[in-house]
Formats: sequence, structure tokens, C-alpha cells
Amino acid sequence: MLQDLTSLLLPLLVLPAQASAYPDSLLAPLAEPETRGGPRLSVGKRQTNSSGSSNSTNVTPTPTESDFLWIIQDTYDATNFFQEFHFFNFSDPTHGTVTYVDHDTAFAHNLSYISSDGKIVMKGDDTNWLAQGEYRESVRVSSNTIYNGGLFILDTDRAPWGCGVWPAFWTVGEANWPEGGEIDIIEGVHDNEHNQVTWHTNPGCNLTKSANFTGSIVGSPSPNLDCTGSATKPGCGITEWSQASYGPTFDAVGGGVFAMKWDEDGIAVWSFYRVAVPQDIQDGTPNPANWPTPVAALAPNNCNPAKYFANHSIVFDITFCGDWAGNSYATSGCPGTCSDRLMDPGNFVNASWNINWLKVYRRQTVKGVVSSAAGLHTHTETRSSVLLALAAASFIIPGWLAVI
Repeated sequence: MLQDLTSLLLPLLVLPAQASAYPDSLLAPLAEPETRGGPRLSVGKRQTNSSGSSNSTNVTPTPTESDFLWIIQDTYDATNFFQEFHFFNFSDPTHGTVTYVDHDTAFAHNLSYISSDGKIVMKGDDTNWLAQGEYRESVRVSSNTIYNGGLFILDTDRAPWGCGVWPAFWTVGEANWPEGGEIDIIEGVHDNEHNQVTWHTNPGCNLTKSANFTGSIVGSPSPNLDCTGSATKPGCGITEWSQASYGPTFDAVGGGVFAMKWDEDGIAVWSFYRVAVPQDIQDGTPNPANWPTPVAALAPNNCNPAKYFANHSIVFDITFCGDWAGNSYATSGCPGTCSDRLMDPGNFVNASWNINWLKVYRRQTVKGVVSSAAGLHTHTETRSSVLLALAAASFIIPGWLAVI
């Protein structure tokens, strides 16, 4: 029996990076994502105002009962990005002064391309002068694959910024917004220096003020915990403390890595400077349990992820003015008006995504692990052998499995 189990578990020790290495008898797979090609209208709305904040109080989250791994599911890079994302060329639901172009126009006008050094580039038009009131061309793309959770990791050298510019990297449900929810991972306006993470949901989802995160809850005069999204409700947001998480400083230091974890334990976001990216991310074996405290977190006790978030596509966009950048322009310190700013293409040379890759990992539960040392003495030989083999894997590859 022990010999048979050793043979069964050997792939855990020698092929940790491949999902196929894990025996089906030990893994409880999540549902596979739905993949759909062609255009799809997942418009979403983002109407967040970042005035005011409140610091969080850190508490230790409740550990889960099952051990699990993060297994690579999708990799988007220079070899496949524009085949796996489709272009949105409808009017901007956030009322930006923007014309979102289709795939052929984006490539013909040099708004989307793969650079000579293998970067995925998406940008706003920075070559054409506009008449007063004319809309500036830009890009919005959505993933063909639909997700219901996962670990989403973006490595980008540059993110868009500038007066009148409003970019975002986000996920949004297929249903009529805000049903299905929206998660804004990178978002900001003008030349702000602090990234803002925001959630938009149906009524009933709220931030937990005492959850474990380092950012500050948006709201004035008091923090807004209500994540309801509507024409009059902006959702709930957390602003990062770092002055290099958005804007000119982020680009100047070579960008960095953003990660969003969405599972039964809630939704959390991390950001890492280029020089501080965790080694496990670089190695392709990410383990958020070993990372620092997230910059933002939506805890499950006041917002059940399974109830408020479903069937998300991944979105990148760059819009101009609109509900946030336009309405906040007068108090932003930017010159003139947003409509005047829009006319000169030289104002938009920094409105560009330069992406290295985007990876999505799925949570894979490992079954057959006992929960206490006493179990070593009370379980059958089969149960004990499973535990010993997993413990060996944990010893050889630190941080992989939390066997207790």
C-alpha cells in the first residue's frame, strides 16, 4: 500500500509546475472557465471619486481548512494577446470623450501592436490634433475567456497617465452592470500617484473596515463601505499608500506587478515594485500566503464573492475626461479644461499600456491531508502515507503545502 502511494505521489515531488503532475485522486478541480470568441457587450461602469480616506485596522484572516495550490490556467503575452482579447468599439459607458476603435483600426492607426522587444502596447491617439468637441481615438479590449475566480497577475512596464486620462485594468461580469460585479485592479486619473482599487456590486456587499490591508478606504467625511454600483453610488474603493503605484513615478521605475486573488476567502489586490516582485511570481509558482499584506481586500464576511461576482472577462481600457477624469479636472491641478486638453496630441504621449504578460492561475484543492499531528496516530496506513508524502513535498519545496 505504501509503495503504491509513493508511486502515485511521486509527480508531486518532481513536476511541481505542471497541473498534469497532480493525480486526480488528490486534486479537487474547480469548474473550467467558459471561452467565447467574437464581440461581447460587457460594458460595465466606473464612476469612482477618490476624495477622502480612512486607514484600515489590520487583523489576521481566518485560515481555510483545505490545502491548495495555484495552477497556471492561461498565459497572455506577445504570442497570443491580441488573438485572445477582442476589441470593444461602442460608445463609452462612462461618458468619456473617446472613440473606441475596432481591431483593424487600432493596428492601422498604431494604437495596438507588439513592440520589437515583445511588449503588448495599447495606447490612446497621440498624433492627431482635434477640433473642439471632437473625440480622441483609443482602445478597450476584453478577454474571450470568462472567469469565476482565480489569481490574476499582470506584469507591466508602463500604465497610462496624464491630465484628462482615465485608464483601468479590471474585470467585469457579463450580466447587466452591476449584476455580476466589477473589480478595478488598476485605476486612476490625471497624474495621480496612488492607484485605487474599487468594487462595484448589487446592493448588499460591503467592505469590512477591520480586514487585513494596507490601503485607505475612500470616502469623505467618513469612509464609504457600501460597494453598491449605480448612477449615484460609486462603489467602494481603497487607495494604495504607495506614491509609485500609479502615474509618472510608476512608469519611471520600470513599472511592476499587480496581482488580484478572487476566491472563497474574498478578493485581495497586491502591487509590487519592479525590484520587489516576489520570487515565486518570477518562478511561475505564486503563493499569496507568502506575500506581504495586500494593499486592498474585500472580506467574505460582509460580501460573499460567490453571490456578488460571476462570469468576469478581463478588461484594459484608456478613456478621456468622462465621469471621473472630467468631473475631477477642475480640482486636479491640470491646466485649462479637459475638453481643451483633449485637442493637443502631445498631451497623451504617456497614455499607453506596455505589458510584458498577464497570467491567470486557478485554485486547486489538495485532498487527503489530515489536520492535526494526532491524525498521524489515528488514521489508517493509507491516510498516514498520503500525509507523509505531502509533508515530504512540503519539506523539499518550502511554501508549497501548509501541512499541519
